[in-house]
Amino acid sequence: MPRMVQITDFDAPELDIYARCSEVQLLRYYEPERGIFIAESPLVIGRALDAGCQPISFLAEPEDAEGKAAELIRRCGDTPVYTAPLEVLTRLTGFPLTRGLLCAMRRQPARMPEAVCANASRIAVLEKVVNPTNVGAIFRSAAALGMDAVLLTPGCADPLYRRAARVSMGTVFQIPWTFFAPGEGSWPERGMALLKQMGFRTAAMALREDSISIADPRLKQEKKLALVLGTEGDGLADETIAACADTVRIPMFHGVDSLNVAAASAVAFWELGKIDGGAAANRQNDLLTGGSRFPMKI
Repeated sequence: MPRMVQITDFDAPELDIYARCSEVQLLRYYEPERGIFIAESPLVIGRALDAGCQPISFLAEPEDAEGKAAELIRRCGDTPVYTAPLEVLTRLTGFPLTRGLLCAMRRQPARMPEAVCANASRIAVLEKVVNPTNVGAIFRSAAALGMDAVLLTPGCADPLYRRAARVSMGTVFQIPWTFFAPGEGSWPERGMALLKQMGFRTAAMALREDSISIADPRLKQEKKLALVLGTEGDGLADETIAACADTVRIPMFHGVDSLNVAAASAVAFWELGKIDGGAAANRQNDLLTGGSRFPMKI
């Protein structure tokens, strides 16, 4: 049975993770052990639980804890559920709970890029995409449009940041992902070498005169393709573009030269995922039955 705990003391240490810890502090909460993250909304929390994440506590309005979120909470045994009216929760957290439910969860063990990409044929590589909203939107498109995995360079927003996970609709718990290991030479040097070692042809999304169209049939013929997308505004670094085998772009009209990175990713994933009906059905089945989809960073 869940343990309902009415909030009476705003300074209770159990509430620090909701009210007084930044995303970076949560990431390092149990150092040197793995940290924690905050999942928001029943949908996101449910997908995290499905992926095997361990809950620490819930924060909820009483009517939600006993109503639409009750079944979800019952899945978590005697995990404490802190409750208070919406205005109290808003004062505590500093923001309104638009979905009525938060859950603090432990991060799962790290995975190596080789494990994440073991059975992948189409992956996305994000270079210093710092906006959590964009990271979440890219994950949602990657999951919906058939990408097999996502790799992130150091400097990207963490997919388990509350906003990123919420915007992704919980797909950060369904599609494998990890960070390239940090350190000098991590990216693009060691990262590109690793992609090549794993058999991926790399394609940089960039506005260059020598770019080929994202609809070029040669891209679809590649057995293993890594699409590399850059940060908001500046795009990919010159050295990253130079290290990629191809440079691709989305044809534009009306004098528009580019799209937001999240919008561009959706167009590119859709185009690269176009395959005949029979192959599409087989691929969808492979994605659904490919074992654990939960990722973590290294």
